[in-house]
Amino acid sequence: MPRQIVLAARPAGMPVPADFAVTETGRPELADGQVRVRNLFLSVDPYMRGRMNDVKSYVPPFRVGEPLEGGAVGTVAETRSPGLAVGDLVLHMLGWRDEAVLSATAARKVPPVEGVPPSAYLGVLGVPGLTAYVGLLDIASLAPGDVVFVSGAAGAVGSLAGQIAKLKGAARVIGSAGTDAKVRWLAGIGFDAAFNYKTAPVLPQLRQAAPDGIDVYFDNVGGDHLEAALSVLTTHGRVALCGAIANYNATEPPPGPRNLGLVITKRLTLRGFLVIDHPGRMADMIGEVGAWLREDRLVYAETVVDGLEHAPDAFISMLRGGNTGKMIVRL
Repeated sequence: MPRQIVLAARPAGMPVPADFAVTETGRPELADGQVRVRNLFLSVDPYMRGRMNDVKSYVPPFRVGEPLEGGAVGTVAETRSPGLAVGDLVLHMLGWRDEAVLSATAARKVPPVEGVPPSAYLGVLGVPGLTAYVGLLDIASLAPGDVVFVSGAAGAVGSLAGQIAKLKGAARVIGSAGTDAKVRWLAGIGFDAAFNYKTAPVLPQLRQAAPDGIDVYFDNVGGDHLEAALSVLTTHGRVALCGAIANYNATEPPPGPRNLGLVITKRLTLRGFLVIDHPGRMADMIGEVGAWLREDRLVYAETVVDGLEHAPDAFISMLRGGNTGKMIVRL
């Protein structure tokens, strides 16, 4: 029988395996307009942690005892929709399960790309790629010659943001990461400088990497990274507030940056964004990023965990920084 991962309990702080459970589910008959998709790859992402809390947000929280949701790519195994055929590769949001039954309108057919695995539609050609693209170009208004700092730079979004910045003419791109191995990896994919935020405070390392300041900060972390960036940003600097993973598992309200007054004196622009507000940019992103991939001008990494039953472990590992690039679960 098909299996699914349900939320067994709401996490208190960092999730633990007992917060999840594997259950079996039936195989219902399809209604008109529906398809059955056999999932090939599942996505686990930082935003999912927020949905595990029973709080109001931009999307409803997950419900205890119900299956989790998230991005997945798979093949159509059965169809009652004229728009999708058996064998079609589709992207949808009913991950965390072996099989998904959904309306054909909730599945987006994607073309196989030679040399690129289907999992790329969960990463470099999917929401992480669109997040990096929109965050840099539309939210932070990246301009040629800018000096750019990306926190969480070895993750799915950060690693792409740094490379896109260079491809779009940034003069210098700096990244932070949580291990020396990730710092070395960032140097290998084109970052001009990178540092390990766990071995020394962020601010002095950022000042050393950007002695003349930064013009753009792509924020995936928040906390001490945001505070340091505010200190180093140049006048009229721009910040794309994408995520704050440093605070996602906090059990007490985290302190805010102590230097917010700099936003006024430097005339900074801090702008939060959600990628779900920018679906119209997907075609542009796929076209431009796809070309860079074909030309070997942009690289991406995946950390792959095998087996649906290990999806919770992959999710927890991702929150702890155990991934380089996109964390993917392969079924």
